[in-house]
Amino acid sequence: MKIQIKAPATSANLGPGFDALGLALDLWNETNVTPAESFSVQVTGEGAGRLTSGKNNLIVRAAQRLAERASIVKGRHIGLPLQPFHMECVNQIPLSSGMGSSSAAIVTGLLAGNALLGNPFGREEILNLASEMEGHPDNVAPALMGGLVVSMVEEGEVIARRIPIAENVHITIALPDFYLPTKQARAALPRRVSRKDAVHNISRAALVVEALRIGDLDLLGKAMTDKLHQPYRLKLIPGAAQAMNAAKEAGANAVALSGAGPSVVAFSTGEAGVGEAMKRAYEAEGVEARIFRLGVASRGAEIQKPYTDFTEGTESVHK
Repeated sequence: MKIQIKAPATSANLGPGFDALGLALDLWNETNVTPAESFSVQVTGEGAGRLTSGKNNLIVRAAQRLAERASIVKGRHIGLPLQPFHMECVNQIPLSSGMGSSSAAIVTGLLAGNALLGNPFGREEILNLASEMEGHPDNVAPALMGGLVVSMVEEGEVIARRIPIAENVHITIALPDFYLPTKQARAALPRRVSRKDAVHNISRAALVVEALRIGDLDLLGKAMTDKLHQPYRLKLIPGAAQAMNAAKEAGANAVALSGAGPSVVAFSTGEAGVGEAMKRAYEAEGVEARIFRLGVASRGAEIQKPYTDFTEGTESVHK
């Protein structure tokens, strides 16, 4: 059985929504999976020549994690071995970019493993597995569900809801040629925060959701500020603070780090030179940058043959 899987890029945090908000972006990795004698991976596009080509590939590891979990379902052993497979990956999501490349890989692997084993798990179980592997659900939830997603973890279970958003939002991402390991970005955060900073983020995170829902980009600009992670991470990324300021000067309504960085995401009613302004700001600091002009991915990860719609939680044959 040949399976084709598409998984979108994502932007997490969105300023004050640290580890809770995520947005699916219309930039996709596509993976063809076919049974084989051993696990192997062929990559074109982003990550070609860098990603592991064998069983240690993150997609393969995700599929194997699901198979291990599927060996016992609802207290009974079902003994479903995972058949080795070959993957042909066409990647558009840059690695280590703050655009959810690892979440896309994890989701792809889980969906592949689930399909090859006859779909033992539903949407919620796959989301929980993805969150376990990623460490938090803010990227994997929108990767699976599409759109703007608010998520939390309660006693080990992920609770996630997709929020419809307005169509007048233009998204521009500037990705500098700079490597910021996620562990380093996490290590830069303080162990404790003040009550004042916590209140700052709680109030603004709620307003970010509302601003995106109704398309009020002026409100979004006022709400998309952060006290918990951005001030510490911006110091690690040459040119990022300058790029954020340049985006606002060029007409962006709101700007934030995309995930842990190093990329910067800007929201506006029209691109109007926002990307070029950020690129020039990075270059002034001696850093090259790539610009991505993207829409919101209204659908999450898709699997064909069979096709599973993770937006609605139903299954049907893909036409």
